Amino acid sequence: MSSAILHFAEELMSSWWIYLALWGFAALDGFFPAIPSETLVVTAGVFVAANGEPNLYAVIAAAAVGAFVGDHVSYALGRGAGGRLLDRMKPGTKRHAAVLWARRALAERGGLVLVVARYVPGGRTAVTLTMGSVRYPLRKFSSFAAIAAVSWGVYCTLVGYIGGKAFEDNPLKGVILGIGLALAVTLIVEVVRHRLNKKKRAHVEPEAELVEAGER
Repeated sequence: MSSAILHFAEELMSSWWIYLALWGFAALDGFFPAIPSETLVVTAGVFVAANGEPNLYAVIAAAAVGAFVGDHVSYALGRGAGGRLLDRMKPGTKRHAAVLWARRALAERGGLVLVVARYVPGGRTAVTLTMGSVRYPLRKFSSFAAIAAVSWGVYCTLVGYIGGKAFEDNPLKGVILGIGLALAVTLIVEVVRHRLNKKKRAHVEPEAELVEAGER
């Protein structure tokens, strides 16, 4: 079974179709987060190291361009819907929490949050939709989207490449290692973000209490 999967993967990775798949998955992931674009890019990076195919730079370029296009589609959806898509999200869900985070982060850090959101689960779509809904300037959005897309493409490809180099004789193990590394980075980002938010709330709440006491 594993040999059949490996053979299929090798056939796919040696075909020019892989670049179209990378582009398409990365673009769709911009407004439909269920698409496993990161997994595909990491897998491609593994096979670059193990078999020399596909081309390393072409993988990065296809993933980055796809991500850039997907971000702009999501931005356009948010701009056209005028925030209605975001307001309809059910409170208490992960998507609603991601939207609240995106709005706060955008107010505090501007376009830079788009780069950070690339590594936050659900953050990318929430941020791009929010930036569209609040009419964030398109030119500035495109600049930050380009930085985010290129950094993401390089990161995912190199994570896979590291996994592929570690298991050159067994690409499937390399894929598992690569995906594991990507998940580890995502977990670290989430933990750091959670702790920073917790510290911020701890500082804000006493200040709010003092203001209320003064008003009384």
